[in-house]
Parts: sequence; C-alpha cells; structure tokens
Amino acid sequence: MPALLLIRHGDNDYLAKNKLPGHIPGIHLNQHGREQAVELANTLGKLPVKAIYSSPLERAIETAQPLAQSLGLAIQIRPNLTDTDPGEWAGRSLKVLSHTNLWKVIQNTPSQAQFPGGETFIRCQERVVNAVSAITSAHKDDLVAIFCHGDPIKLSVAHFLGMPLDHFQSLSISPGSVTILKINGSNIKLLGLNLIPPFSFTIS
Repeated sequence: MPALLLIRHGDNDYLAKNKLPGHIPGIHLNQHGREQAVELANTLGKLPVKAIYSSPLERAIETAQPLAQSLGLAIQIRPNLTDTDPGEWAGRSLKVLSHTNLWKVIQNTPSQAQFPGGETFIRCQERVVNAVSAITSAHKDDLVAIFCHGDPIKLSVAHFLGMPLDHFQSLSISPGSVTILKINGSNIKLLGLNLIPPFSFTIS
C-alpha cells in the first residue's frame, strides 16, 4: 500500500503579488519559497522516501531539489502533474478576476467552469489523477514524494476521497505544505492535510 506525499511548491513572486501563474515559464521560487523548500527537505529527508516526482514547472522542480539532493534521488518529471491551465487568465490579478462572473462559477460550481483559452477542472482532475494513479501502481509499498500545485492536489484529494468535484474548493492547500494519502485500491486513508513543516506523523 503506497503512501503519497503531495507537496505544493513554495512561495514565488506571482503568489506574493496575488497573480495567477498558470503555465507561464520562468516563475521561480522567491527567498521565502527557497526557505520552504529547505524546510521540506529537513522534515521529509528523515523519511524513507523511495522516489520523487514533479510537475515540469520551475517552481515545483525547485521545491523538490533540496529533498532530491538530500536523499540522492532523481526528480522524475511528469507533465500531467502540471498546474491548472488558466489560458488567457495567466498572469492576471486575482483581485481583478474575482469580480468576473466566471470567478463565481469557479468558486461555487467549478465542474461547470472552463478558463478562456484554458482547461476545465474536470480535465485537470482527470489528467492529474491519471498521473497519480500511475505512480501509485509503480510503487506498491513505497513512500513517494510528488511535487505539484494547489488545485491539482485539491482535485486529487477530492477524487480519492470520493468528494464531488464541486466541493474541492473547500480544501485548503498552502504553498510549501504536505498532504499525505495512503492508497490501496478503493481503500483510501487521508493521513494529513495541508501540513506545514516541521511536523511528524506515522504511516499506519
């Protein structure tokens, strides 16, 4: 029964400025984000992590690097772990976007939302769950670290816990946080949600 550490990337200037990063290339961790990555490595480096996977976006890879170096593991890139594609909304202010009609749909009935020029949450959930399921199948009894993004983690947790997609926005996933799932077919255990290092836990 594998256990998955679902880790949101650390802080960056887009988050600090309340902008939607999406798939914009070249978004790197800021100083706080780099400190979060080191703290994650200090906490998770004590655990028997057998593999590290990451979204292809720089902010996720950079968050994974200290742990990978600590454990001597390669970072395995999985494109389907990438962030939700907001299309034309990428780089725009969340304060401005929050006044649009689509924002209300995104918050209240996200299953009906599609970003202009981007993807739906249904499609995002589908691809991320496929990626996580493939990783789970490859690691029958291992502890695995997966570095990705807020919405993909929330959508994954909602799926594996049997929550309707429209409820996924009720979950909170902070930058630099760890969420822990133990998966054995239909037997799913949520061992931790939105944990901020340093912390301790038992896989049972």
